[in-house]
Amino acid sequence: MLEVIDLHGGYGRIEVLKGINLKVSAGEVVALIGSNGAGKTTLLRALSGVQPISAGQIQFMGERIDKLPSHQRVARGMTQSPEGRQIFGPLSVDDNLRLGAYLRRDDGIEADRERIYAMFPVLKDKRQQPAGGLSGGQQQMLAIGRALMGKPKLLLLDEPSLGLSPILVDQILAAVTALRQAGITILLVEQNAAAALEIADRGYVIETGRIVHAGPASELLSDPKVKSAYLGFD
Repeated sequence: MLEVIDLHGGYGRIEVLKGINLKVSAGEVVALIGSNGAGKTTLLRALSGVQPISAGQIQFMGERIDKLPSHQRVARGMTQSPEGRQIFGPLSVDDNLRLGAYLRRDDGIEADRERIYAMFPVLKDKRQQPAGGLSGGQQQMLAIGRALMGKPKLLLLDEPSLGLSPILVDQILAAVTALRQAGITILLVEQNAAAALEIADRGYVIETGRIVHAGPASELLSDPKVKSAYLGFD
């Protein structure tokens, strides 16, 4: 579904991505782990088109998309739930979800919104409240729901557990598993590397803008170097 080929990019003269190669197949959850500043968020921003690249290719559903603007990537089935949620605080929960379907012209928008409310019942209870008044966990649910309203084939999830309590982290990661079971392909960036690999099919480890390890998630979980450097235990 997604293939990234020798991707380079960064900010001005600062090169952050230094020849990234990765693949995501339909139906997978693929985890991208690494330390802060390794390039994880920059890569997702490059994939979604909000961060320019300087070289390389991004192929999605057999089509090269790295020259396309963000909204055309969304229209083709790639949406992102960004780091820090970035919801529209003054708007209601319901309006935030409606904005996620901005490009859609089909008849399934209301049904999809109700499915999101079924997935996250607390959002339905607060549907008319300003989104800025939600708790951090509720805002993360809303950010994921808003991305889902774009009806993605591939969902880019950037740090969904950031700043959440352990109980809410479990709820968010359980939702990710449910989305995979519903047929949505997911590329997951997650600081909680062990939790991400527990629910992923495959994983990549990025270090200073380069992929340094890749393989089945179970193998990365048991790899001594990965365990020591990224999972917090020897």
